[in-house]
Amino acid sequence: MSHVRYRFVDCRWALDDPEAGRRAYLEGHVPGAVFVDVERELSDPPGSRGRHPLPSNERFVEAMSRAGIGGETFVVAYGTMGGAERLWWLLRHHGHDRCGLIEPDAWQGPLTGGEETAPRAGFVSRLRADDTVERTELSRRLAELVVVDARVPSRWRGEANPVDRVAGRIPGALNAPWNEAQPELPPGDVVAYCGSGVTACVVLHRLHLAGRDGRLYPGSWSEWERYPDLPVERER
Repeated sequence: MSHVRYRFVDCRWALDDPEAGRRAYLEGHVPGAVFVDVERELSDPPGSRGRHPLPSNERFVEAMSRAGIGGETFVVAYGTMGGAERLWWLLRHHGHDRCGLIEPDAWQGPLTGGEETAPRAGFVSRLRADDTVERTELSRRLAELVVVDARVPSRWRGEANPVDRVAGRIPGALNAPWNEAQPELPPGDVVAYCGSGVTACVVLHRLHLAGRDGRLYPGSWSEWERYPDLPVERER
């Protein structure tokens, strides 16, 4: 029997403070855990594809190799604001299904401060092609898909807020806020989005635990809002 290796990964982050996650990690983390940066390692730089585009294959492979994650490694991720779920989704997107999540507050053991590193591993990517939906397909198939918006209700309703440049939602999108209990979703082909493709992974993880799988719209609202020809829906 092969030896199963575990790797704790800290994915804490904050939308309004790119350094908050690393500070929290340095102050105290699960012993042996390495820090993976949602902004810099689990995303490409912001641009035309949205605020947190999926990381390039090279960026993600390097991050996972540096974190000591090889083919036999079982990853135990924890984080805030969907950071751990983003890592879980990306690992599956790259063909690595050996990942579980814990809530940060669930850890009752000791904490360690400072930086920790892991022995470098050779992460191998085996990209899936069936777990994402791009903007053009989504806009063409809105009537066929179960579109789920993971943002908080006020942003889904289209109220002015400091994050979205254009207030509103994708027409027909149901609201399943990432920080609330998951509502029951109708049957069908589920596509989840949020502001930039991070907290939507919380919805997809819950769906997976319930025995269903959905797809991610990676650009999410931060991409959709850049295109004035795309429809926008708001509460009247």
